[in-house]
Amino acid sequence: MAQAPTVLHFSGHQYLRHRLVLSILSGKPVRIDKIRSDDKNPGLRDYEVSLLRLLERVTNGTIIEISVTGTAVLLKPGVIAGGSVTHECPTSRSVGYFLEPVIMLAPFAKKPMQITLRGITTDDHDLSVDIIRTVTLPHLQLFGVSDGLELRIKKRGSAPLGGGEVQFLCPIVKQVKTLNFVDAGKIKRIRGISHAVRVNPQFSNRMIEAARSVLNRYIPDIYLYSDVYKGEESGKSPGYALSLLAESTTGAMHSAEAISKPGVPPEDIALEAARSLLVEIRKGGAVDRQHQSLVLLFMVLGSEDVGRCRLGEPTARTIQFLRDVKEAFGTAFKIAPADPTDPESTDLIFSCYGVGYVNANRSLA
Repeated sequence: MAQAPTVLHFSGHQYLRHRLVLSILSGKPVRIDKIRSDDKNPGLRDYEVSLLRLLERVTNGTIIEISVTGTAVLLKPGVIAGGSVTHECPTSRSVGYFLEPVIMLAPFAKKPMQITLRGITTDDHDLSVDIIRTVTLPHLQLFGVSDGLELRIKKRGSAPLGGGEVQFLCPIVKQVKTLNFVDAGKIKRIRGISHAVRVNPQFSNRMIEAARSVLNRYIPDIYLYSDVYKGEESGKSPGYALSLLAESTTGAMHSAEAISKPGVPPEDIALEAARSLLVEIRKGGAVDRQHQSLVLLFMVLGSEDVGRCRLGEPTARTIQFLRDVKEAFGTAFKIAPADPTDPESTDLIFSCYGVGYVNANRSLA
């Protein structure tokens, strides 16, 4: 009789995505209970159920059991199949919510993944598709996932009606490389994308002007690109946003974005984005704060060697992620101050011993 694998057990609705990802990668079933049990409207939300459906489609043999009230879910993981999948995302969250966990799984699929997601492309909760394309994917390249890695933005869709469409292409790898990234470098250039759909196209230029007024005092090498979508490609609702990214001499990236709000002029949106980018840069580290858990996950999955990475102060999500990784893979990180001599510096060096995760699903071509 084969020994039943240990079931990971978690409570609460927070951090649902990375817990499901850890379960699928480690092959251990996960049980999550007390999902909004005290809420007026208890149980899983529509976007969480939609995510479970998506994970079921990109894997093969995954069994998902949801309790009658929707406050508990049990996931028994199968193999990550990949292949071509089309998924309609509900308009309560943007496609970034669904792309993040898929990006964590895609390199370890059986076949290269080709996923088309339809819905809202930019909202104020999750990473927008611009940030995923310009920041998240380069972070994967640090780990040797590069040939054929692409995110195509076919149509944009603003809240509340969406209507956007993106296509994510990801190659498969046998194993991810060990990361050694301890030098954050100095910021050398700032790039940005501003887009405006179903509003006056001049809004895009106004955001660029306003962002320059702040960032020019910091660094001269700034290139802000105005992304124009017309007609059908601009989705169903009006909106505009500005995504910024700063790149350092060693390739470290920091990103920030701001999204249109009713009654707020584009200039204020641009200033908000520019200021939050400068705050991100000041927080330091070699990895953007929103991507800490992605980088740490791939460090854990790396070959059996010590990986090191310099991060700014960990966010609450990262701290919880480190605890959950320990549950799933038994890997703990050694965390030390990056610069013990400098009392001002909050940077930390995270180092861990990779588990040597090998993609056993991959079909041998």
